[in-house]
Amino acid sequence: MAHQNQIDYAALQLHGGQLYFSFDLGKGRAVASHPAIVSDGKWHTIRTEYVKRKGIIIVDGQELVSVSALGDGSTLDVEGKLYVGGLPLDYVAKNLGNVTHSIPACIGSMTINSKQLDKESPVSIFAVNKCYATVQDGTYFDGSGFAALVREGYKVRSDVNITLEFRTTAMHGVLLGISSAKVDAIGLEIVNGKVLFHVNNGAGRITATYEPGVANSLCDGKWHKLQANTSKYRISLIIDGNLVQTDNPYIQSTSADTNNPIYVGGYPGDVKQNCLTSKSSFHGCLRSLMLTRSQQAELFDFSRAFDLRGVFPHSCPGAQQ
Repeated sequence: MAHQNQIDYAALQLHGGQLYFSFDLGKGRAVASHPAIVSDGKWHTIRTEYVKRKGIIIVDGQELVSVSALGDGSTLDVEGKLYVGGLPLDYVAKNLGNVTHSIPACIGSMTINSKQLDKESPVSIFAVNKCYATVQDGTYFDGSGFAALVREGYKVRSDVNITLEFRTTAMHGVLLGISSAKVDAIGLEIVNGKVLFHVNNGAGRITATYEPGVANSLCDGKWHKLQANTSKYRISLIIDGNLVQTDNPYIQSTSADTNNPIYVGGYPGDVKQNCLTSKSSFHGCLRSLMLTRSQQAELFDFSRAFDLRGVFPHSCPGAQQ
């Protein structure tokens, strides 16, 4: 919670598995911390207090030394808004310090000054799902939407290498698409349990298809590694170490001239995708999405997407496979 100008604020953050309660009355930040490691997947009862210029964190009934506010004021002058679990994408955190992205966690009953907060009817809500009995790293796609990355546009050009890991039980689903308004585009998708990688450099679509030796074995709910590469002369697809490749027959066209967002897991109905045959949104989990171009690798964080529908970053339901 913060004042509009963020000079006064209070924040409870998780950093390195430990909790930090920072507050500023306008004269400088004071930080109370607690040594208990709470990133163990178990439920913990957390209590933070700011009273009489002192701040403290209590974890599972364990209380530590309190920290006093800086300056001579006593009023924490903040607005009525309370953000839980993260901050809006357009919120510029000026003074918060280490952690400004959302938390992959479950938060149970919440009270402020002994008043229970109604989590079922928030003023606004974004990428908040139900709690999972077991959790693992990854981003969950519920089969209804997509994540949109790189609003300013991604240039594929003549060579790009895409790596990601996926797990799904669905036989169909869009993995990734980057498409210009013309014909230049690339696309990755699962169709009938096969993985297809399409590239169009302007002269026609080229496709590399990976068909597993055992039917449906890519849709078994276990993690699979995918690498897709396009170069001037051929495209290749490596699934779990197995390579398929297709030569580019259009040797005069060697560059996919795109300057468009990357859509992952699906795409909006009004957006053209020239290298995807499926309209089915991906249902399952993705992680470790990286695009490498001209030796420059970029790892994408789904919580930084500029549009996110039916996608829940940083946590994935299900037992580790």
